[in-house]
Amino acid sequence: MKIETISNASDAFHWLGEINKASAVMVVEQNIVPASLGAHIAEAITEVIAAGNQPDAPRPGDYLILEAALIEAGGPEVTRVHSGRSRQDIGATFGRLFLRDDLLTALDSLNAARDALLTLAEAHADAIIPAYTWGVQAQPTSFGHWLGAYEAALTRTAERHRQAYARVNLCPLGSAALGTSSFPVNRPRLAELLGFDGVAENSLDATQIAPADLRAEATQAATTGALTVGMMLADITQQYAQTRPWLILHQGEQTGVSSIMPQKRNPAGLVRLRTRASTLAGSATAFAFQAHNVPSGMHDYKPDGPDPALRDAARMFADLAELLPAFRFDAERALEEVNAEYSTTTELADVLQRDADVPFRAGHHFASDLVTYGRSNRLRAADIPFDEAKRLYKNAAAHFGLATEFPLSESAFYDALSAEGMVRASQGLGGPQPGEVARMLSGQRDALESDRVWTRTARDRLAEAALRRDTAFAALQHGV
Repeated sequence: MKIETISNASDAFHWLGEINKASAVMVVEQNIVPASLGAHIAEAITEVIAAGNQPDAPRPGDYLILEAALIEAGGPEVTRVHSGRSRQDIGATFGRLFLRDDLLTALDSLNAARDALLTLAEAHADAIIPAYTWGVQAQPTSFGHWLGAYEAALTRTAERHRQAYARVNLCPLGSAALGTSSFPVNRPRLAELLGFDGVAENSLDATQIAPADLRAEATQAATTGALTVGMMLADITQQYAQTRPWLILHQGEQTGVSSIMPQKRNPAGLVRLRTRASTLAGSATAFAFQAHNVPSGMHDYKPDGPDPALRDAARMFADLAELLPAFRFDAERALEEVNAEYSTTTELADVLQRDADVPFRAGHHFASDLVTYGRSNRLRAADIPFDEAKRLYKNAAAHFGLATEFPLSESAFYDALSAEGMVRASQGLGGPQPGEVARMLSGQRDALESDRVWTRTARDRLAEAALRRDTAFAALQHGV
């Protein structure tokens, strides 16, 4: 999914034109100006918009500059469209119009990335991989479980975007500078014409306070996605650096070569994506500092255009959606890495407690001694002789004053040490056992489809509002 730079369809000039259309309709409906003058105002607005849409024509985003063009087109009477308005509430409305569009664009990209994650997870749901804590192999899990965990985090990011959208999509227009005006401005009608879900009620908040916290909320919602992407990339990069990685990028657009070292296949896609995530987090943090400790009414926290963090978020998620299909997963190598360590010994202690009534700490002590012995003799867990296991258990049990006979059969001992056995034996809700992974991935797929419906519905409502606005404006223009 390619995200392009800001287009004429979403710049400040475009939105000034749409705000003027809505205002022109409202001031006539409220008898602030007569219908005949409303038609004249509409003609001037149409002329100015058409002029700005010409190739290479100036597209002013400052209302006073645009108003001069309106006066040139229709004379000073056209400025009555500005009744009950200020550059303050226009600017606050700008901010929300940009934010809501960018939130939807980011959500579209995020949903594409979630789809790519789920597709990869579904293809290798039950493959065993190592999982790490403190950078050290901890326990085995499945590839589907691991990918599903990151998709769950991105689902929360999507929810934060939707929640931010609900607060953003309330209209400040008609608040004037901060205290409304003596004109009978119909603020709910302005909100309806511009596709907002309602009115930002307190006029001081709407124009002078909300621009800070709403933008911070939207950018921080995007930052949570950057944190998730960055963590996942750190996991992958650590694996990628191994001599025999089990997850690697297919040679192509996502890899790069060295100018001197012929063996290098650099993970260029990972680095580009990490840079994008870091830039996003930096932009969001920069705004927080910019808006912090500033009196209300200042311009510091009222950027004149779109927020770069949300634009970076859309690009970041789009890059992630393109990167994920380029990975090549080696299930055999992943299992080999698990089996080369002792991450299954937790299950051995659990089996001793569950099946042989051995206190967990005693079983843990024995399992730890088993690890020390195996590493000292350069043995994998599966290669430790059963007689040595019985000897080590005898010593550990004696330390706790327990019966020293090893209570597991040879087959039960080795099954407890197998990665497949440990994952299969998992019982907890949300664990890596195949049935739970299948259930969770299915639920996540359903949630993704529901989120896509939400985004389409939100876009449809904006399109319907634009149609109603154009219809009402055309009727005004033609004196209907």
